[in-house]
Amino acid sequence: MTQPRTNPATPGAVTPGTASFSRRQDGEAGPGAGGEAGPETPRDSTTTARPRPDGGPADTEGPPNAQATTTHPVSSRITSAPTSLAELRGHLTARLGAAARGWLHRALDEAATHPGTHGPISVWELRIAEAGRRCGPDHADAARVLILHAARADPDALARVYAQGTADERRAVLHALPHLVPGPQALPLVEDALRTNDTRLLAAAVGPYAARHLDAHQWRHAVLKCLFTGVPVETVSDLGRRAHHDAELARMVADYAAERTAAGRPVPDDLHRVLALTDPAATPPAPAAPRGSRGTDGKES
Repeated sequence: MTQPRTNPATPGAVTPGTASFSRRQDGEAGPGAGGEAGPETPRDSTTTARPRPDGGPADTEGPPNAQATTTHPVSSRITSAPTSLAELRGHLTARLGAAARGWLHRALDEAATHPGTHGPISVWELRIAEAGRRCGPDHADAARVLILHAARADPDALARVYAQGTADERRAVLHALPHLVPGPQALPLVEDALRTNDTRLLAAAVGPYAARHLDAHQWRHAVLKCLFTGVPVETVSDLGRRAHHDAELARMVADYAAERTAAGRPVPDDLHRVLALTDPAATPPAPAAPRGSRGTDGKES
């Protein structure tokens, strides 16, 4: 498997287009909170046991000590708006079991006490790798965002965690950006995520940080990528404001609708929503009759 490359001249810089992961695989494709199966890693990634830094037996996935939240996972609170971190921590700890809650408190204390880089890998980075196993996949994103914030991760540290992490860890980095990076320095991470076909990574990439810092051209293509891959446009932060009377976005979306109609393929319902936001007076093309059951499947981008 190809490992992500870093630019030796820029610590933590991400090589554009990287789609594989080198630091560790956390075994998060196992049972979720409450014993439910729910893979978090992409289909083309390989989940392996992660060797312990002390040379002991490799960590493997174990049953997370967390309560089930199948309908409203806490991690969903960080996908559409920069939720208060105090509120996020309160909602998370209220849903974790005693052992997972104790682990989270210790991990946050460690990160706050020993931020920055210490040796080949910081303790808080190891805790980020453990979060899925300790807290369960439904809660891992929120736990990782809190750890990154406690460690006061700067753009270089975020780029390193993103470049070396699993898809799940990369997603948490993207969720953490609005809380940690006030300027556009972390845009390369968003741009890299937007080049993937991992729909959960794409949904994280179009969050509040992208809404704030992506230029008009990049943002329009991000919206179109969501339509291509079936990512719900409701995950695109600040969609209404940025799409308002955007004639170029309207043209791009209308062209995409025309292409699908000409090919006899259905036009996604979200496309009509975006088109209406760009110009409420516009009349979108009528959707074609569906052919088969594929719909938008992420294979057109």
